[in-house]
Amino acid sequence: MASLKEVKNRINSVKNTRKITSAMKMVASAKLHKAQAAIENMLSYRKMMNRMLTRFLSTIDASLGAPFTVEREVKRVGIIVYSSNSSLCGAFNANVIKRLVEVAGRYKTIKKEDIWVYPVGKKVEEAARKLGFNLQGTFQEMAGKPSYEEAAKLAETVIGQFVAGELDKVEIIFHHYRSAGVQELRDNAYLPVNLRQIEKEVALEEEALEEAGKTERKSNKEPARIDYIVEPSVEKLISALLPTVLKLKIFTALLDSGASEHAARMMAMQAATDNANELIQDLTKQYNKTRQQAITNELLDIIGGSIK
Repeated sequence: MASLKEVKNRINSVKNTRKITSAMKMVASAKLHKAQAAIENMLSYRKMMNRMLTRFLSTIDASLGAPFTVEREVKRVGIIVYSSNSSLCGAFNANVIKRLVEVAGRYKTIKKEDIWVYPVGKKVEEAARKLGFNLQGTFQEMAGKPSYEEAAKLAETVIGQFVAGELDKVEIIFHHYRSAGVQELRDNAYLPVNLRQIEKEVALEEEALEEAGKTERKSNKEPARIDYIVEPSVEKLISALLPTVLKLKIFTALLDSGASEHAARMMAMQAATDNANELIQDLTKQYNKTRQQAITNELLDIIGGSIK
């Protein structure tokens, strides 16, 4: 059995660790509130942009979305993947790395050097380098401080490479923030753009917002078909509108990933704090039992000595 001093030292050690995990939980909670505010502030813009795009796309020929909608044989693929720069957020980064390996595994006929990875976050960048993927730069600063300008630059780079034929397909891996306790890991096609798939994504987004109580439930009636008059031309509008939507998608994923990271860290630190409290209780019981046993032994020695 451990001595009283050893048990007491361990109790103090666990208490010090609890202070750290509790402080990290509060910091993560504060950052999460800021990330939630950023997402909510962008919701209206994203909602109206997607609604405008889907309503407009329903009135035109899908082929007008070229060159962003061109499908070709996949010889080189790009993967934009989001993680955190730091650890202590549970299985957040491990799940991202695992999904990256799964997505890359779908392209068995493609050489590893033809799988271009755009790592947004230190953890996935280090893992992708060890796994031997072809990294296309470092975006750690963007993961630490979400910025639309930096997200737009990444989107422009990837879009330019796709239009130039350097990439045949682009996928995106990120955590979608649903609530503080639920973060959904997604891997979606980014390029080529499936114009009709966008409509389905918007419908799912509207349904999620309705469930969260952020919008009113709509009737089941289909929206009226609108005949738009476009100046200067439909082609020019699409060529300007689609890149804007693609840039917004990169930035949205960045905000989603950031909020999910803070939520995962907050939950992990809460669990660590709870475990520390339980461990302190167990160690305190052990300390009291050991102390009581020591006092009992001393009393028995005294009583035994007085009888003699």
